Amino acid sequence: MILIADVHGASEKLRTLVSSLDQPLLVLGDLINFTDYRTYEGILADLSGIEFVRQLVELRMAGRPDEARALWRELSDGREDELRARHSELVDDAYREIGAALEGADAYVTYGNVDRVDVLLEHLPDGNQFVDNDRLEVEGWVVGVMGGGISSGLNVPGELSEDQMEERLATLGPVDILCTHVAPAIAPLQQDVVGGMSKGSRAVLDYLERHQPRYHYFGDVHQPQASRWWVGDTLSHNVGYFRATGQGVHHPAA
Repeated sequence: MILIADVHGASEKLRTLVSSLDQPLLVLGDLINFTDYRTYEGILADLSGIEFVRQLVELRMAGRPDEARALWRELSDGREDELRARHSELVDDAYREIGAALEGADAYVTYGNVDRVDVLLEHLPDGNQFVDNDRLEVEGWVVGVMGGGISSGLNVPGELSEDQMEERLATLGPVDILCTHVAPAIAPLQQDVVGGMSKGSRAVLDYLERHQPRYHYFGDVHQPQASRWWVGDTLSHNVGYFRATGQGVHHPAA
């Protein structure tokens, strides 16, 4: 099996990967690109302009959320309905492109913190299966898949609280491979050195320590301090950032 995460709108790279596959593909969330913190490109830039996004990102990274919110209010005041309608169009277009790129894949797809599950499902092609809080058997491995990110305070659609993540993981039970969108709460794995955010989940780390799956795959953190880490007997491995690399991670044969 091949694993990827954080496609973030890279539909041509995804199409190229899918065309070369002869094995299952696991997509661990964040299919659309709301904001690329390296280039400021994405849906928000299409909505409001690159310069606005640059200012917003700089305020967030400087720890000035009140000023970031004030900047957004200044942009949107009196234009709320217009911006909301345009945002919906851009999101729909983004998932249509991703769905077209996944045509022909034998793929299992879950969601990340920026994903809109309802729109994703509208555009997921035949042969692709949406999975979340599910157990699968893939190439002889028992695989547990958990979508969603951990709450960041940015009010994005695919986030869960730690309590919700803990409750949902508890229903999975032991697996050979755990796949999540979010990283475990381990500093070198959870800290994005470009976006500046810590995105790890204590609930995911607790699951790894308790059940010790042989492998854990995740995404969400685009430029981590480390991409692999041992948690007891579990190898935890960041399989992103697909938008930048265009590469998947090959899981070892059983």
